[in-house]
Amino acid sequence: QVQLVESGGGLVQPGGSLTLSCVASGSIFSIYVMGWYRQVPGKQREVVATITPRGGRTVYADSAKGRFTISRDNAKNTVYLQMNSLKPEDTAVYYCYARTQTILDYWGQGTQVTVSS
Repeated sequence: QVQLVESGGGLVQPGGSLTLSCVASGSIFSIYVMGWYRQVPGKQREVVATITPRGGRTVYADSAKGRFTISRDNAKNTVYLQMNSLKPEDTAVYYCYARTQTILDYWGQGTQVTVSS
């Protein structure tokens, strides 16, 4: 079992920045990849960025490239999503995600990000 707890969401003006954090606990040794997804009402959940905790390999959605940075601190079992130059279309519930080596998926409870003036 893996538990994920997100924090850092909130209201920000267009062009502003936010940093999301996700703390993992439980069977963290089994985690193969972690990442961030987002979802707006009526739409499918979409990937934003992923990272491999061991190697630090990152993958970004086109919408996140150049604006968002995913990183990890293995000592704190934490993954971050630094979001810059935020746009209204970035408004969504952001979910932390982890997949284990046995292909089990885990999700956090979600944190709301609202970009509005």
